[in-house]
Amino acid sequence: MTVSSVTNLDGERKPRKLPARELDATELRVLGSLMEKQLATPEYYPLTLNALVAACNQKSNREPVMELSESDVQRALDRLQDEKLVWKVMGGRAVRYDHNLDVQWQLDRRSKALLTLLFLRGPQTAGELRGRSERLHEFESIGEVEETLQWMATPPSPFARELPRRPGQKETRWAHLLGGVIAEEPEPAVAPSEPLSARVARLEEQIAAVMNDLRELKTKLGE
Repeated sequence: MTVSSVTNLDGERKPRKLPARELDATELRVLGSLMEKQLATPEYYPLTLNALVAACNQKSNREPVMELSESDVQRALDRLQDEKLVWKVMGGRAVRYDHNLDVQWQLDRRSKALLTLLFLRGPQTAGELRGRSERLHEFESIGEVEETLQWMATPPSPFARELPRRPGQKETRWAHLLGGVIAEEPEPAVAPSEPLSARVARLEEQIAAVMNDLRELKTKLGE
């Protein structure tokens, strides 16, 4: 586990404890779903296993849509408990689950809202994040989103990164780093320009083939 001292968004220096390993897609979906429900529907939080499976497999606000079984989610929860990222909440008729990221990663509501969206929907621009965050946290401006993202990208233990602008795009996208370093998308390959001499030679070959076909046609017609 990586431990580093960072200044949080409230100006306090506290340790940030990031996991020593990359989190897999199921673990990220579980954490993102727990954070989303905590922020959007706190009256139903923490979540039972059944409620968490349903949240993970939602068709809306998920990219990609997943079809996780109860055993898939339970195994991910077991691994996340080993990392101290998730707790069991006992009491009542069913066991419930609560994430521990606020303490481990020094998240406030702003950074938690953005990380939730990055976990659930992948790389996004600051504008997309602001537009999709209303149920989680209401940002006053894109500038506030960008300020929070910059804090999330602060060394020595960043957990977000600004991606290079893709061809034809006006805005850069942001991605989380908890699943490992984001692979850059390759730029479209540009075909090398063909030399003029090669094009002339190719045209001459095509003309010769056409002339040969014409001669054969004339022979067949008896001309």
